[in-house]
Amino acid sequence: MDDARTATGERDDVLAHVSSNLRRLRRTSGLSQEALAKASGLSRRMIVNLESGDTNISLSSLDRLADALGVDFVAMIAGPAASSQRIDAVGWRGVGPDSKGVLLGSAPAAREAQLWHWSLAVGERYQAEPDPAGWHEMISVAEGRLRIEKQDGVVTVEAGDFAIYSSAQNYAYANAGDTKVRFLRVVVS
Repeated sequence: MDDARTATGERDDVLAHVSSNLRRLRRTSGLSQEALAKASGLSRRMIVNLESGDTNISLSSLDRLADALGVDFVAMIAGPAASSQRIDAVGWRGVGPDSKGVLLGSAPAAREAQLWHWSLAVGERYQAEPDPAGWHEMISVAEGRLRIEKQDGVVTVEAGDFAIYSSAQNYAYANAGDTKVRFLRVVVS
């Protein structure tokens, strides 16, 4: 893994947040590094190296740490100022500079998640019915420009960007550009 540090010496990727979050959450829970290692099934050395920002970790191992600490995965990697709707934190970095997994955002889910691929031609619009309370949508635009007209405000999402919002309101999708718009839609309840 390359060492992506800022001018201040702090990491600008996943390890920056994992290190401080892990240390804070472990102390808050009253666990020693040894106790956390035992509860998570990871080695104490791994815990020490993670807290100092000196090692990479698999996503499944992060999940095991979160479980042992009684928090969700997002609490392990999100920055202190991140909202669940726009986390934008590197959760995994490979050897090559173009290899990474970025957690864009999160929405609560209790029962179901659906993954959709949508496309809208130029001038096309889809009017949706409000979903039940507690439902959310996560939209990631691959091509074009999507306008999401929601009761609580309009959002325009460009290719390469995303939006997360409650779908328990009146909303519509509209192609806001001069080419076809393609996007992934994840519905969670």
